[in-house]
Amino acid sequence: MAVRRLNGPIRRGRGSEPPGVKATRSVLAGLVPVAAAVATGHLVAGLVDPQASPFLAVGNTAIDLTPHPVKDFAIRAFGENDKLVLLGGMAVVLAALGVVAGLLSRRGPGPGVVVAAVLGLLGLAAVLTRPVTTGWSVLPPLTSLVVGVVVFRWLWSRARPAEVPGRRRFLVSAGLVAAGAAVAGAGGQLLAGRVDVEASRRRITLRPRDPAPEIPFGADFAREGTPSFLTPNPEFYRVDTALSVPRVRAEDWRLRVHGLVDRELVLTYDDLLRRPLVEKTITLVCVSNEVGGRYASTANFVGVSLPELLREAGVRPGADQLATRSTDGWTCGTPVDAIMAPGSNALLALGMNGEPLPLERGFPARLVVPGLYGYVSATKWLVDAELTTFTAFDPYWARRGWAKRAPVKVMSRVDRPRSFERLPAGRVVAAGTAWAPHTGIDRVEVRVDGGPWQRATLATQVNADTWRMWRIELDLPPGSHTVECRATDRAGTTQTGDRAAPVPDGATGWHSMVFTAEG
Repeated sequence: MAVRRLNGPIRRGRGSEPPGVKATRSVLAGLVPVAAAVATGHLVAGLVDPQASPFLAVGNTAIDLTPHPVKDFAIRAFGENDKLVLLGGMAVVLAALGVVAGLLSRRGPGPGVVVAAVLGLLGLAAVLTRPVTTGWSVLPPLTSLVVGVVVFRWLWSRARPAEVPGRRRFLVSAGLVAAGAAVAGAGGQLLAGRVDVEASRRRITLRPRDPAPEIPFGADFAREGTPSFLTPNPEFYRVDTALSVPRVRAEDWRLRVHGLVDRELVLTYDDLLRRPLVEKTITLVCVSNEVGGRYASTANFVGVSLPELLREAGVRPGADQLATRSTDGWTCGTPVDAIMAPGSNALLALGMNGEPLPLERGFPARLVVPGLYGYVSATKWLVDAELTTFTAFDPYWARRGWAKRAPVKVMSRVDRPRSFERLPAGRVVAAGTAWAPHTGIDRVEVRVDGGPWQRATLATQVNADTWRMWRIELDLPPGSHTVECRATDRAGTTQTGDRAAPVPDGATGWHSMVFTAEG
């Protein structure tokens, strides 16, 4: 029997799969190119300039553009992990865009190519707008752009065949690209960290000619709930805008002092080591602290006297701001009169708590000016210092609405009891911490349930540039209680009870804790 051959297209039924790429393969075809683009950009950045990684550049730009309330929430909610949360969120967004690009491209590669190109251009724009860029900085984002477009177009073409061998070829191709992306990303991370900064730190020995006095017995009430007087380096608070910690060897470091000076200075790390090193015990405070916040820490800082350094350069009349710059481009403005005031104890710091500065705390060198919030006094990874004026230059946070002069406000907090803690009724010890750096704490008062203020016992004072702990014994009946505290500094300024947010120059208000005394 003859078989009759039918010519013409095969018509599909209503329930048949529409022409184009299947949904599962389109998702992979969108996800894998995004990973490949990010990873190769990171790899090339590791070769030419780690700060030019488009992924990190977009993250840094996001930090710059994030509104204050969102930044404050991130700092409160995640602490030093806020940057990991940001990077994780960016990865989720990129993955979602890859999925959308793949699904939109089931009938043709056009939408996915457009998405890949737009993401590449955003990375390029982010890199070009960073404060520290070179001619080589464009290579990583351009590589990401090209890889994203080419890999998407190639995978889409391999995702189309419906037969089994075609599916296998696609899955193998996608797997190989994903594996290559993983290797490229890891390689970029290794290259970014190829500068052996820890070896540079280990070769340094800091011998202060004028060491800080020993911390006296009774300087804290750590056994009763306060922090230890000196904050261990790993526990010292960290709040900054750096997504990746700058890695500069001491041997490669330079500091330029210029601007409104009689003579410009260019200093190496060895130049500083040949100068008289001093050690000062200083408390630093972050302006991001809410009332009762934990972003305050104390260390023995070793370094060179900053006033002496500026006197050597010769500060010209009219220079009222020291504009400092980090190696990653972040800028800070410090009042010159605060630095040059008698007994300011301002340092160009090289070490803390008996060792060279840890990388996260500013190695090789940082600024430390007591009495001012960190955003105007504590530049880490310092490489440039320009004598200028407040009218001529607005540093990073001033351009975002924060105050240009930011003396630390007198503040106290309750460290014990903890919030909603349950304690035996009767004798209850409340303890906490107070600070008014460069002025000093004169007294702390405590009240319970809105009653009369009672004077607390203060720990031994170390110096006016450091925090001071307090404790008080309370006789409490069973029930829920609220304990509040307020401090008064040595200038007679008492901590106000009026609540104010950190923006623009530091939070105010009395800190309180609610707890339960059980009978």
